[in-house]
Amino acid sequence: MDDQHPAIQVTDLTKRFGDFIAVNSINFEVHHGEIFGFLGPNGSGKTTTIRMMLGLMKPTSGAVEILDMKVDGDTQKLRPRVGYMSQRFSLYNDLTVLQNLNFYGAAYGLSNSELQTRIKDALTMAGLNGRENSKTKDLSGGWRQRLALSAAILHHPEVLFLDEPTAGVDPLSRRAFWDLLYQLIAQGVTVFVTTHYMDEAEHCHRLAFIQHGNIIAYGTSEEIKKEMMRGEVLEIEPSDAPKAVKVLREAQANQSLPIGEVELYGALVHVVARDMKKYQGAIERELHRAGIRTGHTSIIEPSLEDVFISAMKA
Repeated sequence: MDDQHPAIQVTDLTKRFGDFIAVNSINFEVHHGEIFGFLGPNGSGKTTTIRMMLGLMKPTSGAVEILDMKVDGDTQKLRPRVGYMSQRFSLYNDLTVLQNLNFYGAAYGLSNSELQTRIKDALTMAGLNGRENSKTKDLSGGWRQRLALSAAILHHPEVLFLDEPTAGVDPLSRRAFWDLLYQLIAQGVTVFVTTHYMDEAEHCHRLAFIQHGNIIAYGTSEEIKKEMMRGEVLEIEPSDAPKAVKVLREAQANQSLPIGEVELYGALVHVVARDMKKYQGAIERELHRAGIRTGHTSIIEPSLEDVFISAMKA
C-alpha cells in the first residue's frame, strides 16, 4: 500500500438507468486514515455510488480505485481488505451475538484460533461483553448497530464503507457508535460513511455533498462553509418558533423582507440574509407585529446544517 496515493480515488463515475442519470461524472478522493462523509438527501445518489465503489454495481462509465486496485468485475483481491456495513441491518436476528460473529468470521476465512481472538477484541471494542448469548432480535437498535460494525471489521479491513449506519438510532447510541469509529481511525482504518445527520457530518475530516447525482461541495467542513454559505445566519429564540417560521416565510414569499432560508431548529429559528446587520431589526419588527416575542437574538457562525440546507436549495 502506498500512503502517498489516496485510499480511494473516484474518477468521472457515472451511472445511468435508461434516460435517468443517478450519478453524474463525479470525482473525489479519500485520504488514508480519515473519516470521509458523503452527504445528500434521499435519492441523491449516495447508495448507488457506494455500490459502484464496492463493485456491487457496474458503472456506466468512469473508474474507482481502492488501495491502488481498480474496482471492476473481479474484486477477489480487494474484498479481504475492505469492510461494508449496509443501510439495512443484515445480520441474522435468530442467532446470538456470538453466533453471528462466528458465522461472519468463518465467511471471511478466518481460522478458528484467529477468529476467537478477533471476536474477543471486537466484543471489547463494541462494549458487547456480557451480551454474547443475547439473540440479535432482542438487542436495541444501538446495540444491533455495534454488532453489525463488529462483524464488518472482524477481518481487519483497511477501508470501511458504512451506508447510513446510524439511521433510526437514538442520539446517545449514535454518539457511542462514532466513538467506535474514532477508535478504528486511531488504528489506521479509513472510513467512508454516508449519513444525513449533520451533527455526524461535523465529525468527518472531509466531506462531499451530492444532489441529483452531482457533487456540489467538497472539502473540509470549514472549506465547505466558506464556499457554499450564501449569507449570514441570524439565530432567534422566539416565543412561538413554528409561528415565527410561518410569518417569516410569508414575508419572504411576498418579498417584504429580502431574506433567504428560514428554518426551525427545535425552539430556535435560523434566518439567512446576505447583509444580516442591515435586516435584523426589520426581521424582529415583523415578528413583533405578529405578536411574537423575541428573546436572545444574534448573528452566529453557520452550522454545517445551515450550509447544507442553503446548498440544497441553491
